Amino acid sequence: MFTGLVQALGEVRGVVDGQGGRRLRIAEPGLAPALQLGESVSVCGACLTVVARDGDTFDFEVGPETLVKTTLGRLAVGDRVNLERALRVGDMLGGHFVSGHVDCVGHVLEEVVTGEWLTVWFGFPPEFEDLLVAKGSIAVDGVSLTLVDVQPDRFSIMLIPHTWAHTTLGFKKAGDAVNLEFDLLAKHVQKLFKRTSITI
Repeated sequence: MFTGLVQALGEVRGVVDGQGGRRLRIAEPGLAPALQLGESVSVCGACLTVVARDGDTFDFEVGPETLVKTTLGRLAVGDRVNLERALRVGDMLGGHFVSGHVDCVGHVLEEVVTGEWLTVWFGFPPEFEDLLVAKGSIAVDGVSLTLVDVQPDRFSIMLIPHTWAHTTLGFKKAGDAVNLEFDLLAKHVQKLFKRTSITI
């Protein structure tokens, strides 16, 4: 479980594809020394397990299902990634509950700059529309964000200068892909209502 508050920006140092999956090597000198083998880390919103660590770098194995549902299969050496260690009991919850289980890939549609503020419109598959509500929460590339406006196949968020400067969202341009995880509570409520309507 994560909060969607990015702790560091890592850099992809190695990519090895094979057996239907891939192995990623990420560098982040501030985070690497504290990581333990087997630990869960959110990488651009996808929960991955640390399988090796050497100095300032650490490795993850990414399975076929994750490659299909996320943007991790598109990462190349030199790309930046959002990193967050798993939430521990007693930690402050400053974002919202993020599972690290990406629902789908969305795309940047438009960016509007207003002074130091950035409004971004994202496109998403319309079947997820019921999970979005204005002023609700969503995780984009693992970043906990507040929805500003919601339309049938798009939504907007506003980035504060800090988020713009300290996450991968500051590098995104129109057409770029992002990982989307919709609010966990909204998904459970949607399923409950579907079952209730069938019963009635």
